[in-house]
Amino acid sequence: MDTFFAQGGYAFYVWSAYGMALLLLVLELVQLGRRRRAILARLARLLRSQVLKARANGGISVARE
Repeated sequence: MDTFFAQGGYAFYVWSAYGMALLLLVLELVQLGRRRRAILARLARLLRSQVLKARANGGISVARE
């Protein structure tokens, strides 16, 4: 078992590479979650502004772009 973790003398390189890959994957997931929340918040603001604009004009209209 010790030989597996020693990786033939390259343990630091091998395990740091695995650690860096794992860290980058976790950071990517965090960034995707933040971006998703930002996009949903932006869509909600856009929808609210369209609803308020439609109410101000006296009726509900769907704006198509």
